[in-house]
Amino acid sequence: MPKARSSQISLSDTPYYHCVSRCVRRAFLCGEDRFTNKSYEHRRQWVEDRIHYLSQVFCIDVCAYAVMSNHTHIVLHVDSEKAKAMSTEEVISRWHKVFNGTLLTRDYLVDEKRSAMREAQLLTVYATVEVWRKRLSDISWFMRCLNEYIARQANKEDKCTGRFWEGRFKSQALLDEAALLACMAYVDLNPVRANMAKTPEASNHTSIQYRINAAKRKVQPKYLLPFVGNPRNNMPKGIPYSLIDYITLVDTTSRQIRDDKRGSVDDTQSPILTRLGISAEHWKELTTKFEACFSNAAGKLEYLERYCRNKEIYRIRSRATAKKSLN
Repeated sequence: MPKARSSQISLSDTPYYHCVSRCVRRAFLCGEDRFTNKSYEHRRQWVEDRIHYLSQVFCIDVCAYAVMSNHTHIVLHVDSEKAKAMSTEEVISRWHKVFNGTLLTRDYLVDEKRSAMREAQLLTVYATVEVWRKRLSDISWFMRCLNEYIARQANKEDKCTGRFWEGRFKSQALLDEAALLACMAYVDLNPVRANMAKTPEASNHTSIQYRINAAKRKVQPKYLLPFVGNPRNNMPKGIPYSLIDYITLVDTTSRQIRDDKRGSVDDTQSPILTRLGISAEHWKELTTKFEACFSNAAGKLEYLERYCRNKEIYRIRSRATAKKSLN
């Protein structure tokens, strides 16, 4: 029986999660339908734009994403401390960017109307805001605002009703930096692995292409959690590795994945893999079969065991993979 998302999310173990949503229709989310010759490629931009937009609304950072023909991948980072620190006005303003809110919350943002509100009305607003505050750092609400929006747009365009996604999104907890990095590379290399692109920088509607384009302009990607360099004191918020190291690693891995490319991870062992203690052989397996390698959580065995204890999961799945690939 599928587990509720609340039973799979454990922020005490990790703030990082890999989410996958798959389309139910033969006509695909994107791509070209070979039966009707109708193209749905423009929908990729819908998804990418919506991901970027929601990253500015929710207290959830986007680490990586890839928009494929019939499914999407997205790696998220939950910033619960940011949600706790937001003022009442900021919570309401953010929520109103996605939903209409209530009459009272709309009045609260107008100084004249707020000053005329009674105590009971203010208490109602504060109670509502606390509910919204939790939702703004909730992965299920993020994915709902992404998938429901795309489904409505697609149904409207197709002039039909009914289910667009095959069911609930799948989520995997990424319990350590090795799992996070492997999953991000797995997501970024999806188009290369599917022969939709020859190189990472040519992979349209992916986070790796977005990061590379931003790096060319010498700016941080506005809608992604940035790479902030190697671990050190007083580190800013971000992924604790160098962007150049990560791009090099992804590029080298892409050459190994494609049969028509020469090159090997063994020949140019990345400093990141050395620091993580992951062999080239295991790295290739992780970046081509990440979803198959792990179930609800991914990470070193000690973190996987702790996660299962915290979530009262008595059968530790993926034990052998964690011990072989990440320990």
